Amino acid sequence: MYKIGAIILAAGQSKRMGKPKLFLPYQGIPIIHYPVKMAVQNHLTPIVVVGGKNYDQLKKELEIYHQKISIIYNERYEIGMSTSLIAGVNSLNGELDAVLIFLGDQPLVADEVIKNLINTYQKNKKNGVYIVRPRYKQSPGHPILFDKSLLKQFQHIKGDEGGKSIIKTNEEHLRYVDFKQSDWNLDIDTKEDYDQLINNILNKGV
Repeated sequence: MYKIGAIILAAGQSKRMGKPKLFLPYQGIPIIHYPVKMAVQNHLTPIVVVGGKNYDQLKKELEIYHQKISIIYNERYEIGMSTSLIAGVNSLNGELDAVLIFLGDQPLVADEVIKNLINTYQKNKKNGVYIVRPRYKQSPGHPILFDKSLLKQFQHIKGDEGGKSIIKTNEEHLRYVDFKQSDWNLDIDTKEDYDQLINNILNKGV
């Protein structure tokens, strides 16, 4: 059994939303709770949440998980997502085999996704699969699993690119896992995205 950690990116400035999006409610719970709960219930360890502009509010919001997660402050958050990834990778303590990187603004990612990504990695690492990524109706999404052997490469990413360059460089080690539900890949970046999220509840009669 491999030991898999989690980095949850929560340092975005919510410029397009106009207010801190991670604290907006979905089914009565702030959006940021969803990726955190997903990581906790799948026994990922360590779990690192990377905050920025709204770090104090983030820390207060997630204090109920204080024994299971660590929350770090990325002082360079204004430069882009790359700095949060680097901060998250640098904060990982102890031995681990891989890390799952979550976006803090994706509340619809299903437990089925996490379990399938982990299972695919465990079955195929010996065959050279070091990156496992979900694909929702043929659209690549998150969270993404990276083997520990690739973590040093995060030191070279810049701006807001995320892990795209690492994936491109290591395409021969990439395995996709396909899912039919495109809504699982919804990022809450704008008011329209949030409206779509709320409509998701209404359409399902929740």
